[in-house]
Amino acid sequence: MYTADPAAHVFNGRLYIYPSHDIESGIPENDLGDHFDMRDYHVFSMNDVDGEVTDHGKVLDIKDVPWAGRQMWDTDVACKNGKYFLYFPAKDKTDIFRIGVAVSEKPEGPFIPENHPITGSYSIDPCVFENEDGTHFMYFGGLWGGQLQRYRNNKALECGSEPADEEPALSPKVVQMREDMLGFEEEPRDLIIKDENDELLKAGDHDRRFFEASWMHRYNDTYYFSYSTGNTHKLCYATGKSPYGPFTYRGIILTPVVGWTTHHSICEFKGKWYLFFHDSVPSGGKTWLRSMKVTELEYRSDGSIMTIDGSR
Repeated sequence: MYTADPAAHVFNGRLYIYPSHDIESGIPENDLGDHFDMRDYHVFSMNDVDGEVTDHGKVLDIKDVPWAGRQMWDTDVACKNGKYFLYFPAKDKTDIFRIGVAVSEKPEGPFIPENHPITGSYSIDPCVFENEDGTHFMYFGGLWGGQLQRYRNNKALECGSEPADEEPALSPKVVQMREDMLGFEEEPRDLIIKDENDELLKAGDHDRRFFEASWMHRYNDTYYFSYSTGNTHKLCYATGKSPYGPFTYRGIILTPVVGWTTHHSICEFKGKWYLFFHDSVPSGGKTWLRSMKVTELEYRSDGSIMTIDGSR
C-alpha cells in the first residue's frame, strides 16, 4: 500500500495521520497528474512516533461522494465541537477540482460526505488551521494539475495560465471557515508571500514561489506558512503575524527527495516537533507510488527552521 501527502494531527493524546492513497493506474505520467489515480482515504494512528501503527481502514471512498468524478488528492482533518471534518479535493463530473467535506464522530472515521462540494471552492490541497481564538482557516491551491492558474479573483478564466516570469507569482488562498465548518465564511483571499526586501515573489522565482501543498502551524506566537515549490522540489516556509499574512519568505525546510512531488505537514507531539512527508524510495522512484516518512523538526533560537536533507 502506497500513501502520500500526510496530514498529521494530535487528537485525544494520540497521533493521527490522514494521507492520500496512491494506486497503480497504468496511466502514463504527465504534468497534469493524471497518473495520480487516488480513489479513497485510509487513516493511521499511533501512541508514539516510533510505536506500532494502526491502519483504521478505508474511511471514505470516491464511490460514496455524489458529486465526485475522479482523483481524490491531498486531504486534511479538523476537529470542532466533538466532530471531525475531513476536507478533500476531487474532480467533479466535468473534471474541475472542487473541495469537499465529510464528517465523523471519531477521528478515525468513517467519514460521511456532504452531497455537494463547498460553495466557492476550487483547486487542491486544503489545509485547515485552528487559531487560538477557535476560528478555523482553510489554505488551498496548486498549480498545473491543481488548476490554480485557471483562476483570478476567485473566478474561472476561459484560458487561464501562469503569469510571466517577472510578474507576481500566483498566491495560495486563505479563507475563514463558517462556524459549522461546512463552508466558507467569506470570499477566499490571496495569501501574500514577500521576499526579504518586502517585494512580492515573482512567478519566475521557481526556487521560492508557491506551487502547492499548503500547511500552516504556529510556533512562539509566529505563524508559519509552508509549501512546496513544485518543479524545483523544495519545501519552503514563510512567517507572519496573522493567519491571513502577509508572510515573509524565510528559507528551505526540506531539500528534494526521491520522486517528483513534495508534500508535508508539521505537528507537535509529546514535546517535540515533527515533519511528515513522503518520498518514492520504496517503489523504486516511481513518482506516483509514494510512502510516508517522518523526521524531527528543529528550530533555531531566532525561530528559523533548520533545513533537513531530503536525500537521507
